[in-house]
Amino acid sequence: MTEKTTSKYLLNLEKHFAIDNPVLLKASKVFHELDQIEFDLGLIEQEETTACKNSWWPIISLMGGNSTAKSRFINSYLGSDKLLSGIQASTHKYTVLLHNNQSTPATLPGTALDVDPRYPFFQISQKIEQQQRGEGNRINSYLELKTLDSPRLKGRLFIDAPNINANPNSPVGIFLTRHIIENSDLVMVFTDAFDSASPMLNELIKNIIAHQDSNKFVYIIDEPVRSLSPISNNELVSSWQRKLADLGLNTGQFIVVPNQDSGVDLQNHISFLTIDQRMANVGHVRSYRVLNALNDSIVDLEQVAVAEVKKGIQTWKDRSTFSSLIVLGFIATLAIFAEISFGILELLIDPIIGPAIILSITLFMIPLHLLFSKFQAKPVIAQLHARQKELGLLENLAGMFEQNVTVSRMLLPISEPVDWNKKTKARISLLADKTRELVQSLNDTFSTYNDYPNQK
Repeated sequence: MTEKTTSKYLLNLEKHFAIDNPVLLKASKVFHELDQIEFDLGLIEQEETTACKNSWWPIISLMGGNSTAKSRFINSYLGSDKLLSGIQASTHKYTVLLHNNQSTPATLPGTALDVDPRYPFFQISQKIEQQQRGEGNRINSYLELKTLDSPRLKGRLFIDAPNINANPNSPVGIFLTRHIIENSDLVMVFTDAFDSASPMLNELIKNIIAHQDSNKFVYIIDEPVRSLSPISNNELVSSWQRKLADLGLNTGQFIVVPNQDSGVDLQNHISFLTIDQRMANVGHVRSYRVLNALNDSIVDLEQVAVAEVKKGIQTWKDRSTFSSLIVLGFIATLAIFAEISFGILELLIDPIIGPAIILSITLFMIPLHLLFSKFQAKPVIAQLHARQKELGLLENLAGMFEQNVTVSRMLLPISEPVDWNKKTKARISLLADKTRELVQSLNDTFSTYNDYPNQK
């Protein structure tokens, strides 16, 4: 077994979590053990890691309607009214907001997100291309990255989605909306999004319903400060709860935010404190999301990657065997005609000539079967490449399959992939146990059992 080096991506994660998050530090080491297994199976290369399938950033996404409520909130909450004047209600791009301690903000193209495994849009161009041919090359028209110096962005990543009614109802727009909701730890939905009907609003509602049990949604009610009071706030929340319940949205926190700059009045400050509390919890939610991603990667290794390769191997062997049987059938047909015409049966039952004929046929069929096997492997490899893209997998299914295209496996009836044995399955089972222990360890940071202190 060749030892796989720890990927640079994992090394950077370990540096980042070495002090402040011991659970995620241990999770990165479990990811490396999983990487070693996948490397042994031929699914990934030396520098690749399964840890990059999901972003390790705490992710907050923001969605709104055609009013300026969302952009005003971003400018006010991040203290960036001058720095982010480019974020307007009419933008059609998904804008990722990232902290940078430089005084001058920067705007980077979507390709910066596509090539960086740290962000939730890693290799998104390939998935966009699957949704709509030709659009993968236009990633800069869908995504952009903005950096600015805002304390509230430190250690977090904000995604400002296009306003619902401004976002075209296209396969790519639908896909990206679903993608950020699935990958976000907190989704802030401004209630002006529900003011007017549109196809994209229907898609948003469908996605919220699909994920509303995750408790990741916060509904922001933007109202003029002069109309707010504790009583009116309660009435506003009750009114919106009824409206959204009629749409099938039954869970989520409601927060009323006055539509003016932060720090002007106490009510606005209180609203931001409530939002800050939700933001503080995002880091914990992220930890559970990463551990869930680790568990999914362990499960998917056997149920998806290995299962697909097994199908490929079975298809390959069936086709190779069928090709050889056709030749044997042709030889048998010739033998029948020869028996009818010349009577060769006596030669076949001859104790010397008969075995010699069988040996000759065997020596002829072995290289022919090897040739058929190599030939039939090519379309299976192409199918596995296509299947990998279809499933959006990091793992190289064809690479694992090619490890099985050897002389011994061509000739012997072996259908299990190389190195897929009891030892490998035991290693995978051990990783699943370690992941469950990490979840329990994370749970223990928030509670105690029978009032006894945690023992480590």
